Amino acid sequence: MGGLALLARGLGHRVTGSDAKAYPPMSDLLEEQGIEVIQGYDPDQLEPAPDCVVVGNALTRGNPAVEFLLEHDIRYTSGPAFLYQHVLRGRHVAAVAGTHGKTTTSSMLAWILDCAGMSPGFLVGGVPGNFGVSARLGGDAKGPFVLEADEYDSAFFDKRSKFVHYHPRTLIINNVEFDHADIFDDLDDIKRQFHHLVRTLPASGRIIAASPDSNIDDVLIKGCWTAVERFGTESGDWKGVLIDSDGGRFEVRHAGSTVGETRWQLIGRHNVSNAVASVAAAHHLGVAADAACSALEFFRNVKRRLEIRGLAANVTVYDDFAHHPSAIQATIEALRARVGDARILAVLDPASNSMRLGVYRDTLGPSLRGADKIWLFRPPHTRWNLADAVDGLDARISDDIGDIVAEVAAAADAGDHVLVMSNSGFGGIHRLLLDALNRRAAVGSAGA
Repeated sequence: MGGLALLARGLGHRVTGSDAKAYPPMSDLLEEQGIEVIQGYDPDQLEPAPDCVVVGNALTRGNPAVEFLLEHDIRYTSGPAFLYQHVLRGRHVAAVAGTHGKTTTSSMLAWILDCAGMSPGFLVGGVPGNFGVSARLGGDAKGPFVLEADEYDSAFFDKRSKFVHYHPRTLIINNVEFDHADIFDDLDDIKRQFHHLVRTLPASGRIIAASPDSNIDDVLIKGCWTAVERFGTESGDWKGVLIDSDGGRFEVRHAGSTVGETRWQLIGRHNVSNAVASVAAAHHLGVAADAACSALEFFRNVKRRLEIRGLAANVTVYDDFAHHPSAIQATIEALRARVGDARILAVLDPASNSMRLGVYRDTLGPSLRGADKIWLFRPPHTRWNLADAVDGLDARISDDIGDIVAEVAAAADAGDHVLVMSNSGFGGIHRLLLDALNRRAAVGSAGA
């Protein structure tokens, strides 16, 4: 929604927005861009009536602003519908879908196209390091547009997945797993939505699908009218081969031949897979694979993707958006490949709706096994016992962020790596941890 606000203003509209809990980096970005964010949903903000209200999918019936706009017959639409009507129609849309990896992969693809001189428009769910904004219209109103394509529902009045509105011509499917338990009944329900997306592609388009992935196979076997290319690090028409074990250097092979090599700042097999997908998609838009690989050498990752937030008392603190067991495991494995035998202290805020409902009670623990010590924050309204997930692991559970900060700061030794994972603001825990570590180091220095 923050990105949509940037695009709407770029189209010449006057834009304001409201949110109950805006947090960085998006809150900072909107402030920098001069877009006013009103805290809360007081109906007074809708007087005088705006020309249109773009309603985010987090808002439900009963919300004061929603009830006011319905009662007073104010024009409204969903974010995806606004995007297609005012931005996407008539453009070559390159969409990145999947349970996780969307933001990073779409940012990579936008950067590759930009380096190729295409000046693409884009809308992603984070802030790409190369661009500094989450969305832009692009240099050509008919040029390519790169889009993070979410399977979450569109709005309280439109329960279709967002991505069915986008009509892509190039589609990446990174993975299909169960998530969003608050709106989907089961994995088959999600597969059905992905097949709705597949149905919207023209025959002249291209689907870039991860391999191996049996869930994607299930989606495609339901019916596919578009050419499909597979990608991955194990198999596929496009394959990433790790040269360095941490993924810091890799080569891309297409149809068995090496077509490019990249040495970059990112780590992790999952990021190599994301990169291969972006190279394959860019190729469909006319960018040579070797040029795409060269562009990735200068790619700067999205904020909150294994982002180093600081170093204190020789302890490195990271921020990562991982909130699904598969993403949590991939992030820990990537960091482990980089730091070797150094200790990893994992701090997780299981704040997503699926986490709170206990959907991952059987898979959360295994995803954390690569960490040496674990702290779990217990969010309000959690409906299950988190201890069940981490039985047998060196883990502590607390509903107080201050206690977690104190315990992690006391337990961390020089050379350790503190990995904080959350899809929320997590109470500014990263800065609190760095401050606590610095205080501990200052006391130690004074004592010496």
